[in-house]
Amino acid sequence: MKTIKKFTFIATAVASLFIFTQCNSNNATQETVAQVTTGTANSPKIVYVNLDSLMNKYNLAKDINKEMMRKEENIKMTLSKKADEMKKEQADFEYKYKNNVFSTPERAQEEYNRLAKKQQDILQLEQRLTMEFEQEGLEKNKALRDSIANFIKEYNSTKGYDYILTKLGDNLLYANETLDITQEIVDGLNSKYTSPE
Repeated sequence: MKTIKKFTFIATAVASLFIFTQCNSNNATQETVAQVTTGTANSPKIVYVNLDSLMNKYNLAKDINKEMMRKEENIKMTLSKKADEMKKEQADFEYKYKNNVFSTPERAQEEYNRLAKKQQDILQLEQRLTMEFEQEGLEKNKALRDSIANFIKEYNSTKGYDYILTKLGDNLLYANETLDITQEIVDGLNSKYTSPE
């Protein structure tokens, strides 16, 4: 509910900005942009950050993405190796069963139960690894969001903007590019971030 209200407010602010800038001449538009970014008694100071660009350029985001992709590949390799081993053991069991290699029916049943348990263990391992991966992803995303939010708060303490909007994909119908502070934010974040490698 809060998100809808927030989005409605942002959409209204952006629409108002769009209508106001479109109704004036080029000189007036430049004046409006200056008023919006510097603010006047009657207008708030508004800028925006392109989140797609920020995530592509922020070194912490790139490092997290690489790390999570590497972990995902390791999980896939581990599970693939276990699945291949399981297929071989199942094929071996079927061969022995068809060719009456087992000394007794009880011995065949024991081997069948062992394979069923192993298959169940692999499924549980997959579930555990998936949950751990998702949890780590959530924690990394929270750390990433916190680092951006903390930096923007610090950054804005000297800039004094009333609103710093987020542009993600095409969620803003119009935004004057002179209001885009993405590169400033990226430069500031990267200057504070030290890669672990």
